Amino acid sequence: MDNDYLRIADREFRSRLIVGTGKYRSFQEMARAHEASGAEIVTVAVRRVNLTDKTKESLLDYIDRSKYFILPNTAGCYNAEEAVRTARLAREVGLSNWIKLEVIGDEKTLFPDNFELVKATEMLAREGFVVLPYTNDDLITARRLIDAGAAAVMPLGAPIGSGMGIQNLANLRILREMITEVPLIVDAGVGTASDAAVAMELGADGVLMNTGIAGAQDAVLMAGAMKHAVIAGRQAYLAGRIPRKLYATASSPLEGVVR
Repeated sequence: MDNDYLRIADREFRSRLIVGTGKYRSFQEMARAHEASGAEIVTVAVRRVNLTDKTKESLLDYIDRSKYFILPNTAGCYNAEEAVRTARLAREVGLSNWIKLEVIGDEKTLFPDNFELVKATEMLAREGFVVLPYTNDDLITARRLIDAGAAAVMPLGAPIGSGMGIQNLANLRILREMITEVPLIVDAGVGTASDAAVAMELGADGVLMNTGIAGAQDAVLMAGAMKHAVIAGRQAYLAGRIPRKLYATASSPLEGVVR
């Protein structure tokens, strides 16, 4: 496991857990949770953070950039043009040329608008961005995003912030089997550690979460649980589980026993 890195574009990360910055009770709690998670990538909503007024407190003041790689995101954007402008702003203020791309198509479900998502991915990839799009768990959309230049595909496990866990195991298994060119990172819906472990056991290369940690009664403790769940799920996937059987198989078989 020492050489088991998450590789995205030209970078390698030891942790396969990506964490967010929203919904914490305080910036101090956020910082403690980040530390407990062991994550190396922290995603920040560009449109919800103070980027210009240095006299005001910002969550960026609580992220040690020598320890964490900041992944800006386009949360709150509802078309390709908005998302592209937001990504450009993030790059101009020095956050990163990486972008977690969100283009929302429905305000209630927060499901992505896949048409606009592919369009924005193509535009940003042409401009040299490393694009990580949040999408649904559809194989055809994933392929179109890769063709458009996505550096990873980030399918939802369940609606954003729902905490319902992985709702469509079959689709994620299909994505894992069919998508090999870029990393597959489950984004959205994780509610507790077992959800993260399931995502990793299905073969996801990583898991991105925010509400599952920030909304927990003890966010720091949950961050630690998520860290261990992602590691355990990855180890189980690499180890290879035993096949499921309808009937019992003795764990101490009698064959070969001297009677």
